[in-house]
Amino acid sequence: MAEVDKSGVAQLGAAIAEQVGRVIVGKADQTRLITAALLAGGHVLLDDVPGVAKTLLVRAFAASLGLSFSRIQCTADLLPSDVTGSTVFNQQTGAFEFRPGPVFANIVLADEINRATPRTQSAFLEAMQEGGVTVDGTTHALPQPFMVLATQNPIELKGTFPLPEAQLDRFLLRVRMGYPSEAEEVEMLMRFRAADPMTEVRAVAVADELPRLKQSVRDVHVSEDMALYIAALARATRGAPMLRLGASPRSSLALLHASQACAALAGRGFVTPDDVQGLVAPVLAHRLLLSRDASLAQRDPEAVLREIVTDVPVPAESPETTTAG
Repeated sequence: MAEVDKSGVAQLGAAIAEQVGRVIVGKADQTRLITAALLAGGHVLLDDVPGVAKTLLVRAFAASLGLSFSRIQCTADLLPSDVTGSTVFNQQTGAFEFRPGPVFANIVLADEINRATPRTQSAFLEAMQEGGVTVDGTTHALPQPFMVLATQNPIELKGTFPLPEAQLDRFLLRVRMGYPSEAEEVEMLMRFRAADPMTEVRAVAVADELPRLKQSVRDVHVSEDMALYIAALARATRGAPMLRLGASPRSSLALLHASQACAALAGRGFVTPDDVQGLVAPVLAHRLLLSRDASLAQRDPEAVLREIVTDVPVPAESPETTTAG
C-alpha cells in the first residue's frame, strides 16, 4: 500500500480554511468540501440564493492557493469563444494564432452559469471533462491543476437556461451556502465595517505541491466493505420509488474519490462510513431526478437521500480498516 501524506493534506486543508476564514464567516464545511473537490480533481457547483457570499468564497479560496484565477460572468450574449478563446490572424507574422480565453486558468469562476445559453454552457463541458478545449480542430491543454467553480441562483428562472443532466454530472459536488447565524452575521458586519478583509488573504500553497498531494489522496485506503457500501447507496437510488433517475456508476466513483479526499483532510489514511455519509447529498443530490409523485409532494433529493442512508446497512468496522490508518 502506498504511503499517504496525511499530515500534508490535513495541513493544507487547515491552512486554506484559516485564510478563507479571514474573509468568510462560518463556512468551514463549505471550504472543506471545495478543498476536497480540488484534491479529488473535481469541479463544484455553488447553488444558492443571491447575497450569501458564493463569489466571495471562490475569490478567497483562489487567493489562498496562489494559483491563476479568472472570472467569467455568464450572460445570455456570452459566446463559446468568449470562454475558450479564438484563432486570430496576426498581421505582423502573417499567420493565424490562438489567443486563449479566460478558461485558461487554474481556478475558473463561472458566475451565474445558468444565465449562459446551452451552446456556451457546452464550452465548459470539454474543459471540465478532458482538461482541454478544441478550437478550429486543434486541442489546447488547460493549465493544471484546473478547477471550475460555478455559481447559480436556484430561485430566479427568468432569463436562465437550466443546466442539463450531462452538465450537472460533471460537477463532483454541489455545495449550498445557507444563511449565517445571528452571531455570524454580526461578526461579518463588524469585519467588513472599515476594510476589505480580502487584502489579508495569503497564498498557502503553490501549483507544484498539488500533484503530490492529489496523488496522496488517491492512495487513501478504501476497504472492500466501503466499496460495497458506496455501491449499495448508489444502487438504492436506482430503485427508489421517489426517483426516476438514480445515481450512475460515475456518481459512485465521485462519491469514492470525494470520500478519500475528506478522509485525508481529516488526517486519516482510510475511508470510514462517516466520510461517505457526509458526502452523499453534496455528491449525489444534483445528479438525481425526482419522480412525478415526489415533485407533486414537494419532496427534494436531499430528503430522499436521507431516507436511503437510513435504510442501507452500514458496514461494521473491519480489521482491514483499522490497520489501514
